[in-house]
Amino acid sequence: MSSLRNAISRRAHKERAQPSSRKKFGLLEKHKDYVVRAKAFHKKEETLQRLKEKAAFRNPDEFYFQMIKTKTVHGVHKPESQANKYTQEELMLMKTQDIGYILQKLQSERKKIEKLTAVLHCIDNHPSNRHIYYAEDREEARELQSQSSESRVTPMDYVPDHIKRKTATSYRELEARKSRVNQLEKLYMDMSLKKELQKKGRKRKLREDELKFPTSKPVYKWRSERKK
Repeated sequence: MSSLRNAISRRAHKERAQPSSRKKFGLLEKHKDYVVRAKAFHKKEETLQRLKEKAAFRNPDEFYFQMIKTKTVHGVHKPESQANKYTQEELMLMKTQDIGYILQKLQSERKKIEKLTAVLHCIDNHPSNRHIYYAEDREEARELQSQSSESRVTPMDYVPDHIKRKTATSYRELEARKSRVNQLEKLYMDMSLKKELQKKGRKRKLREDELKFPTSKPVYKWRSERKK
């Protein structure tokens, strides 16, 4: 009987929509909407309860340094500004360490480029095997020449496909490393300039009409000072 009961089609009962007289209030809330709203309400209620318990059982003698390093602005805690956290000497030391790291990476990339270029150069300039044949007469010489021309094959024909794919990958890697070296060189020059500008001494930026060789990069001139 249960199988026959399931075979009979039944009407699908749907939740009613908002009556036309209440259209101005928006969509009618369904049960699943109420479940979501109730969960959010109870979650906020539990959070407020936990905060009230913490406030009730807090230690009146509790202290940590963040209390005096922050201030409340319109009910929002804001920490003190960290602009002057480090001295000028500490900033110069950190700049030097950063420049040293960039220079180390630059030298490492250059060595990898040299090694990769040497390997690819050896592959491209693979020496062809040359055999010297000695003939007794002209007929034998013509015969040897015809045999060598028929069996002449370029060196790349002997290279398997997987070696060709690896060579193409190596060329792409070489181009990527060259691009990385150019970026590191530019970054190294910019950081070195910023470090020099932080040092003591009067300096000024040259105008375009003062440059002998116009360039898009800024050029500075330091005032000559007498060394004691």
